[in-house]
Amino acid sequence: MNLQKKILVVDDEEHIVELIKFNLEKNGYEVVTAFEGEEALNKVYEEEPDLVVLDLMLPGIDGIEVCKRMKRDSITENIPIIMLTAKSEETDKVLGLEIGADDYITKPFSVRELIARVKAVLRRSKDTKKEEAQIIKVGDITIDIEKHEVSKNGEKIDLTLKEFELLKILAQNKGKVLSRNYLLDKVWGYDYYGETRTVDVHIRHLRKKIEDENKHFKYIETIRGVGYKMK
Repeated sequence: MNLQKKILVVDDEEHIVELIKFNLEKNGYEVVTAFEGEEALNKVYEEEPDLVVLDLMLPGIDGIEVCKRMKRDSITENIPIIMLTAKSEETDKVLGLEIGADDYITKPFSVRELIARVKAVLRRSKDTKKEEAQIIKVGDITIDIEKHEVSKNGEKIDLTLKEFELLKILAQNKGKVLSRNYLLDKVWGYDYYGETRTVDVHIRHLRKKIEDENKHFKYIETIRGVGYKMK
């Protein structure tokens, strides 16, 4: 069923690693583990996992730095990451998303919720890989879905996986108003518990990369109280 899917679980608490490992294996996944940041980075290259469950607080190289390094390297940038954090503050969640994590889950968590999120992130990753060759053009922006590349006036723009997915779905629905909850469902693949700030954070960073440096947004328009649309 999921035997071909390999997941790297990284946490410095052995009992947490064992709990996650046991339940992922019970659901048919292959699991490899690491207990610190440097070991995690080595395992990423050695094992080539399909997904990484990554604790934020690690000895030595912390989870934030591991995530940053993975997203900077073309070999590992498209490996999805679910961040674990013992902190419930919004800033920690937002930070993980801003540096390219695909999802986060706060400790203590239910095993059922973790498995659901793992399945959702892997499903989105699989769907992305199955996209047919397609080029979408919006103004000066070109989106190459097959190559997973975005350029503006011929210059490549580096986007995180979620930024790319948001831009793609907005471009595919050009002129239509898409609600925050719709974007959450389509991009994250499941109900994100109404945390619409997740969309706002990604849109803000997407705008910084694609919009011109002025007060007026040329590409993505905010529809107050509803969501966003591609002009």
